[in-house]
Amino acid sequence: MNQPDIKHIKRFLLDLQDRICAALASEDGGAVFKEDLWRREEGGGGRSRVLTGGRLFEQAGVNFSHVSGATLPASATAHRPELAGRAFQALGVSLVVHPLNPYIPASHANVRFFMAEKPDADPVWWFGGGFDLTPFYGFRQDAEHWHRTAHDLCAPFGEEIYPRYKAWSDSYFFLKHRNEARGIGGLFFDDLNQPDFPRAYAFARAVGEGYLDAYLPIVQRRREMQWGERERQFQLYRRGRYVEFNLVWDRGTLFGLQSGGRTESILMSMPPLARWEYDYHPEPESPEAALYRDFLPARDWLSQGGN
Repeated sequence: MNQPDIKHIKRFLLDLQDRICAALASEDGGAVFKEDLWRREEGGGGRSRVLTGGRLFEQAGVNFSHVSGATLPASATAHRPELAGRAFQALGVSLVVHPLNPYIPASHANVRFFMAEKPDADPVWWFGGGFDLTPFYGFRQDAEHWHRTAHDLCAPFGEEIYPRYKAWSDSYFFLKHRNEARGIGGLFFDDLNQPDFPRAYAFARAVGEGYLDAYLPIVQRRREMQWGERERQFQLYRRGRYVEFNLVWDRGTLFGLQSGGRTESILMSMPPLARWEYDYHPEPESPEAALYRDFLPARDWLSQGGN
């Protein structure tokens, strides 16, 4: 398969959604995913799945969508103006997990494929995606595991791949208006169409399939930790940062809304509860302060560790 095959990519993504949902529901052990099938008037549709009120996961959403249209929305052509006016197809799986226990980090992953077409011209296609981790209470062991998994899945594609996409993640998942990272990053890539379709597709599959390997061991390590009102309130406060990023900076949210996607599915990334507090500062030398000091600043977790 040397050229893009939408049907093959779609089968992979639907299967990936199935596998991730099954693994998360099994890990939670107390809730199941509700499924909504939806159609988009301009073309395409999707399969949204959301788990709420679980034993471990307060909310988890794993969405598949495949949409098409006559012209790409502005968010997709802002850095590729030569594509303006082309018809498009966009398909992908996107997921966000918001655990109940504040010691379990929130996580996000997505794999997506775009193809822009016009008559009498070759299609322009690319993959994008990645995964990132948003802890509320940082643990060096977890951060190193997350980034080691990311490094190892990138390694077969070249030693330069992990540092490139790790740095891209650090810069992308950053709240510029706060001068603050959303979490500890992971991988982020976009516009991937090199060296050819088979290699780019293989990398996108590796990222999608690597998410559970990166996340579930952390969930299992932290799920029995005891927490109280202090930890819960800090978790809700930090979730506010998650909301700010998704609504102000996230390109996927903008693309979904501008392309006429299903709003309920697009905003499933929002946490079920969050809070804001004016001019909050953690107590010096507290576990909350350690998040800001030791984990949010970008660092090379594989050589320096968390301190």
